[in-house]
Amino acid sequence: MKFADDTKISNHIKSSVDATTLQEALHRLIRWAEEWQLLFNVDECKVMHVGNSDLCRPYFMHRQKLDEVTQERDLGVIISNDLKVSQQCLHAYSKA
Repeated sequence: MKFADDTKISNHIKSSVDATTLQEALHRLIRWAEEWQLLFNVDECKVMHVGNSDLCRPYFMHRQKLDEVTQERDLGVIISNDLKVSQQCLHAYSKA
């Protein structure tokens, strides 16, 4: 089996048109993955809204709503939606 692992997609959302563009990009990504016989485990796909925007909306892959998270670990680094390093520092402190 092949999997599309650690794929990231982003867009700066300033309007509902931008949000629609991002959703369309997700649809194109799914079509591309199907064409190349790569699989996305939609249960593990997530959305993080970064910043203070009122334009947070749900996004979907294969008609399944993606879970929204406030932080995510990537290559051992904790990324939070406010882009502050406090959670990373707390984690490093607790390990020490």
